[in-house]
Amino acid sequence: MSSQESHPQVRTVESTQSEMTEIILPNDTNMLGNLLGGRLMHFIDLTGAMAAYRHARTHVVTAAMDHIDFIQPVRLGDLVTLKSSVNRAFTSSMEVGVKVWAENTRTGAVSHVASAYMVFVAVDEHGRLEKVPQLKPETPDEVRRFDDALRRREHREREHARRKKAQIETAGLKSDGAIGL
Repeated sequence: MSSQESHPQVRTVESTQSEMTEIILPNDTNMLGNLLGGRLMHFIDLTGAMAAYRHARTHVVTAAMDHIDFIQPVRLGDLVTLKSSVNRAFTSSMEVGVKVWAENTRTGAVSHVASAYMVFVAVDEHGRLEKVPQLKPETPDEVRRFDDALRRREHREREHARRKKAQIETAGLKSDGAIGL
């Protein structure tokens, strides 16, 4: 296989799709028998990373969990299925969407319980940024998620600039001795 075949310049959303299923055990739950939010976030991070690895074909690190919605609780004994795919690839970063469903093992009822957007960055073995292939959306839903990912990225960049400006202003106030916490 040539280098061009093993590292294509463009990949499809379908080629990044990943899925993971877990059973919720007592160690995963709080005192009410519900899945701990942090444990679910761990599952989301793992499933998101799988999609990012499939797209980048190099090491990836979690840069941000841009948004997460906990829609309803997951109970002890439920099966949790997480599905992820890359929504958009930028230069070295990728936005990955993760959806989570819970299945009641007694009734078979399945419900959507959480969704998240994450940003992963491709790096080499020394932690230096790596360029990732472009992403080619093929279905109308993939095109919508592709477009939405750009809007979320622009929002993240504006928010980052706002926080940086606030830090500079706060540092200036502290250096004047006017306000200090």
